[in-house]
Amino acid sequence: MVDATKMMEKFLFKFAKQWIAGDTIDDALKSAKEAYENGRHAIVNKLGEYHKTREPIEKTITEYEKIISSFRKWKVRGAISVKPTQVGMSINGKTCLESFERLIDSASKSHVFVWIDMESSDHTDDTIQLYYDLFSRYERLGVAIQANLKRSVDDVKDLIRHGAKIRIVKGAYRENGKIAYKTRDEVDQNFLKIMRLLFKDANEFGVATHDSKLIDEAISLSKKYQKKFEFQLLKGVRDELKPELVNQGFIVSDYIPYGTNWLPYSIRRLQERKRNILLLGSSFIQSHKV
Repeated sequence: MVDATKMMEKFLFKFAKQWIAGDTIDDALKSAKEAYENGRHAIVNKLGEYHKTREPIEKTITEYEKIISSFRKWKVRGAISVKPTQVGMSINGKTCLESFERLIDSASKSHVFVWIDMESSDHTDDTIQLYYDLFSRYERLGVAIQANLKRSVDDVKDLIRHGAKIRIVKGAYRENGKIAYKTRDEVDQNFLKIMRLLFKDANEFGVATHDSKLIDEAISLSKKYQKKFEFQLLKGVRDELKPELVNQGFIVSDYIPYGTNWLPYSIRRLQERKRNILLLGSSFIQSHKV
């Protein structure tokens, strides 16, 4: 049974490695450098979450600090994307805040952008409050907002009033139907609503989607509203589209996850939307064409 499980994981990794840089920090930095050489920026995320002891939290912070210093050394235009529960939120808010203060101190010295990832709805309030606590001290800081949550339009309006930098994503966590939209059409419509708010009223933001219709709408909105924004797409996904966007003058960032905890992340990505399976399969085939 154990051997069968290992064989299955080995098979899945052949598929997943198109959007996972690899196990190590060096794998992530290599992918970041490749993205930059192809005219794109890089957003690096270390996989793993819900750390409840100091050792993995310290290891995570240290690796992010190494990534930050490497960006500066290589003159790579990059960012890090950090989940609050991987740096202390599962212990308490104070530990998490102190961890981000340390990361922001390193980031400020190297002019590196820091994204706060959004996790399940259990952490939404705490994550937004964390962002407010930190944003007044470091402007190169952004927060992810999930379009599948019914509350997100109100959250975005409030964040915009505070001058926040926002990444809009569809949302990768299974949520209760009372608080979240469940159909693809509902999520897409909420994504569009939020994206239009961002183009109209925000100053700097990220559009994180692989959906052609949403990307086309963002391009259309960019012609009406001259705003600083970027498209954010997973490493290895929609690689045929990225050069087109770059050639049109848009900023494109590769979101680059790395680490040994790739399996739950990959399963969540596939469960997020049925269409992701087709999209990732298509990208896999495109990347293996001779």
